[in-house]
Amino acid sequence: MLGRREWLKGAGAAAALGLFPALAEAAPLAKVKALGTLRVAVYKDNRPWSWKDGGAVKGIDADLARAIARSLDVRADIAELIADESVDDDLRNGVWKGGLLGFIPADVMLHIPFDRGFAARNDQVAIIAPYYRESFQLACAKGELDCDGPPTQYRGKRLAAELDSVPDFYLTGMSGGVLAKDVVHYPGGADAVTAVTDGRADGVLASRAQIDAVLHDTKTANLVRRKAPLPGFSSPGWDIGMAVKENSRTLGDAIEDIMARMTASGELQAIFDTYGVTYAKALAA
Repeated sequence: MLGRREWLKGAGAAAALGLFPALAEAAPLAKVKALGTLRVAVYKDNRPWSWKDGGAVKGIDADLARAIARSLDVRADIAELIADESVDDDLRNGVWKGGLLGFIPADVMLHIPFDRGFAARNDQVAIIAPYYRESFQLACAKGELDCDGPPTQYRGKRLAAELDSVPDFYLTGMSGGVLAKDVVHYPGGADAVTAVTDGRADGVLASRAQIDAVLHDTKTANLVRRKAPLPGFSSPGWDIGMAVKENSRTLGDAIEDIMARMTASGELQAIFDTYGVTYAKALAA
């Protein structure tokens, strides 16, 4: 009887000769199954999606990674990736090439923009399984800001934002930079929201998921959210999906099937509920 190594070697040679083209296409999923491990890349310090707590990675994406691995009947190997200058760089480091500091490419990476133009310029990967619709929102401490008023009225107030983020660029650049001196920077969006709940800032522009999660964790009721769109704010929201290597389509297909079942059964929403984040179905789903 052939051992696994000999079988894979023989199958690889047959595929190279074109004898089993379907088997060649199935290799990425077969490899995950054979190794018994699904390596999943998630962003480091990306609360509520993925962050370290007590030595373990927790969060929506971490729980989702474990659920997908269970459905494949393999173990989840969750690897934290430090965000680079762009998501394009993150895909290179996390999925199809590896990082300069020795980051081993993952089988799948979570929290990737599900966007046609973005996918077209990243042809080394397949972007799959949109699982959430994200958007930015302004939240204000009660009695400190009129959250639905013109943002130019916030001059002199403490406005929290994640450093070098879309909210940061918007607040510091709007109306010729009238609010630039009032923006207080934090390493993450959840940190910026916490600054308002702690009384260290008067308002925050962050993702809806970050605001939801902090309010859930702190049980605070001193924040109100803006209802009207922010003037000149160009981001109406975006879908979040996953990425696999371009030659791992069979793994991608399997994950999409799993995600469809999790959505239909309510398991996906239950993961969001755990962290107090209101689940919003991706428009592309």
